[in-house]
Amino acid sequence: MRIAAVSDIHGNLPALEAVHAAIEAAGVDVIVNLGDIASGPLWPAETLDWLMPRAWPTIAGNHERQVLAGGRMGASDAFAAARIDDRQRAWLAALPPVRRLNDEVWCCHGTPTSDLHYLMETVTANHQRGIDTGLRAANAAEIDERLGDWRNGPAVVLCGHTHVARIAQVPGGPLVVNPGSVGLPGYDDDHPLPHIVQAGSPHARWALIERGANGWQASLQATAYDWHAAADQAERNGRGDWTDVLRSGWIGRYEADLPRSAA
Repeated sequence: MRIAAVSDIHGNLPALEAVHAAIEAAGVDVIVNLGDIASGPLWPAETLDWLMPRAWPTIAGNHERQVLAGGRMGASDAFAAARIDDRQRAWLAALPPVRRLNDEVWCCHGTPTSDLHYLMETVTANHQRGIDTGLRAANAAEIDERLGDWRNGPAVVLCGHTHVARIAQVPGGPLVVNPGSVGLPGYDDDHPLPHIVQAGSPHARWALIERGANGWQASLQATAYDWHAAADQAERNGRGDWTDVLRSGWIGRYEADLPRSAA
């Protein structure tokens, strides 16, 4: 069985189209979407229109929940919420938070019990701009604890949320795979402490997971696309932080530094 996993598209339709072409060329049995689909200053409604007819197995991320919640929200969620229609809202609202693709492969966005907590990364108190990202790879014990009841269930756990592409084999437990982000190679955040993510290149990320003669294995993929078009769209919509990381894969301007009307 060959599975393509995508996550954290964030309304970046050109990146999604390029990843889809690469997946089609690779030949897979199923494509699974791990959430955070539309939120961001790019093409939220157009991305949903492209995705919905394809009926991929899909789960909700934290940004689906936040876009649908209404009330006060961040700039990325507010941008998407203002542009999607009732039909798209209904589709997002019907997405489950976790999903068992089959008996061996289970899917979550963050952890099995939270769409906000990181499964494969740990936030530290060390963030300093240009010196320390405030983020490190989670160790085996941390991943094991965060899996909870999923520790002894599936052979493979697919997750997203952090935008960090990573593979980890839990000793005596599942193979855990985060495909990284299709649409946004980095961001700054202050929850639970200030930290940044930066992929180091602007490529669209996804993962190929397959079961072979010796068990499950995975490979992380980086696909080129017209990231300058995406960066220009972000700039037009007042999000210089997205512009910088979309164009380079590295954090330039921080969301926290933008004028309040933009961020």
